[in-house]
Amino acid sequence: MSAVFNHAVRRFLQTSVQRAVPQIEGPSAVSGLHEGGYKIWKKISLFVALPSIILCGVNCYLQHLEHEKHPHEKHFIKYEYMTRREKRFPWGDGNHSLFHNPKTNPLPDGYEA
Repeated sequence: MSAVFNHAVRRFLQTSVQRAVPQIEGPSAVSGLHEGGYKIWKKISLFVALPSIILCGVNCYLQHLEHEKHPHEKHFIKYEYMTRREKRFPWGDGNHSLFHNPKTNPLPDGYEA
């Protein structure tokens, strides 16, 4: 009885190991059928992606230049909840924020410029 059991266990382990280890038949991914797959991605990167990025950058720059030709005057509307100063800022005159831009950040009484 124990000889039959030992044979069954040995046969089970042999077949388990054979199933666990992949059998490579034919060309592998390292050499053979799929060799040189990086070349197509290199060509796509150089001839499609890079020119697309450059064209988008040029388009953004040209749109920015067009936008600068027509400056928009911002109209200041004094809302109480936006201009309330409970406490002065601890720097400068106490009325300007830390990264104050006179063209875009209004003071409580309006824009400086």
